[in-house]
Amino acid sequence: MIRSTFSGFTMAQLALSASQRAIDVAGQNLSNVNTSGYTRQRLDLTSINPIGASFSSSKFDNKVGQGVMMNGITQIRDPYLDIQYRNQIAKAGTADATDQILEKIGNIFDETDSKGIRSAFNDIISQLTNIAQPSEAGEESSDALVRSACTVFLNAIHQNATSIENMIKDVVDELQNSDIKNVNSCIQQILELNTTIKNTQIMGNPALELQDQRNQLLDDLATYLPIEVTYETEGTGSQAVDTLKVTFRDIAGNVHNLISDNKGGEFQLGTAGEGIPVSLKIKDALTADNPSDPTNVNNIDVADLMSNGVLKGKIDMLNKSESFDGTDTKGIGYYSSMFDTFVNTFATLMNGMNATENGTVAHDLFSTSDGSDTFTAGNIKISDEWMNGTVTLTRTQNTGAGDTENSTDYSNILKMIHELSNKDHDFAVFRGTMLSGYDNIQNTQAIERKASSSILSNHISVLNQISDSKDAVSGVNLDEEVMDMMRYQQSYNAASRLMTTLDQLLDKLINETGVVGR
Repeated sequence: MIRSTFSGFTMAQLALSASQRAIDVAGQNLSNVNTSGYTRQRLDLTSINPIGASFSSSKFDNKVGQGVMMNGITQIRDPYLDIQYRNQIAKAGTADATDQILEKIGNIFDETDSKGIRSAFNDIISQLTNIAQPSEAGEESSDALVRSACTVFLNAIHQNATSIENMIKDVVDELQNSDIKNVNSCIQQILELNTTIKNTQIMGNPALELQDQRNQLLDDLATYLPIEVTYETEGTGSQAVDTLKVTFRDIAGNVHNLISDNKGGEFQLGTAGEGIPVSLKIKDALTADNPSDPTNVNNIDVADLMSNGVLKGKIDMLNKSESFDGTDTKGIGYYSSMFDTFVNTFATLMNGMNATENGTVAHDLFSTSDGSDTFTAGNIKISDEWMNGTVTLTRTQNTGAGDTENSTDYSNILKMIHELSNKDHDFAVFRGTMLSGYDNIQNTQAIERKASSSILSNHISVLNQISDSKDAVSGVNLDEEVMDMMRYQQSYNAASRLMTTLDQLLDKLINETGVVGR
């Protein structure tokens, strides 16, 4: 049986077209070698099988394929590496957010390059020591000097308290006006791309560049919280289109739909009181339009239910105080509570030692601005009685000494100095002297910061390794693309030579074979 006359030309034409298109794809890759987020493309080719029955042929009549067919242009991506990368970038986001806030806390309490609470506290000790001198007996200015030193001390405390409040406001504002907006913006942009990609695929175009944009947005979204991305195919054949679904699973096991094809969820940040605690509610993409649905999870507060991400790092640092609230994170509240404990211990100690009649009659040196019984860094102040001279420093609690103000007995002043300088006190999570109680705040912050920086460095190192693996698969390699161009050029030349050979064969068959009378 003689095959079709022009089947060889069709085979050569298909080979020429495939080689030409492969060179075009290589050129597209080369032109985007420096394009951020670009994924390397590939021309998918398959062999065309012989078709049709040949009942009259014998078993020795072997059939040959009919050439090559272009199935489409696809991206070279590894889904497993995408999952690894997004999981790891969420972990890095948690560590980075925690590390940044710890750095801000350290800046508040760091006094290595400036005078602050430590210096002011030492000045109080110095002024008390001056009172316990014979030459200072009966001097009213001595009391004023101690009061002045305490005023400077309280000013430094108030400054730190204000800095903590401002830091909390800044973090909440950053969450509200930057992070949450970015998350919701990413969701909306992905929804728009989903629609555009589907419409483009319906028109017969692969929309690979649009998919690159969507993948970048998915990576950005994964920075804020851990996400799971799944793809589904709707339709068949030329009408097949891809649909995207993005979910977030909290640590309680609830699955929240952030994106489902053309439907999207939304995050809402809520605050109470002075800005903390912070709540984070999610509007589920599938149940938001049906509040009566029993599966509706829109009212779930996921602030404490996230496993990783920038949102978890910042919200945990805002909401959690470890030993002071039984949680697992030393957040801003932990350091604020330690600072308040230090202030309360100092004020309570001084007021107690300044009482007369062997400690039974209160002569308070400090009071609270809000009338509460507990001193904090924000409410402590010099008492009105000490300011107007009604109350002074009690030099001795020995009532038999006569005039306690002008007495040469300085036993109570010496007791104050000892209590402030040498005696250990309980600070809720620490026991030590007054200064060591304050230093413990800085030491704890330094230890936590070192740990968070180390964790962040490890996560970034792993993230870079995964990114390098992704680039090795999906990135454009100049050497490989140039080699592909050379290979496809040779294939194009070979297909051209095939067509020339077929032309020569036909010429021989038509013009030089079976000439009658030759």
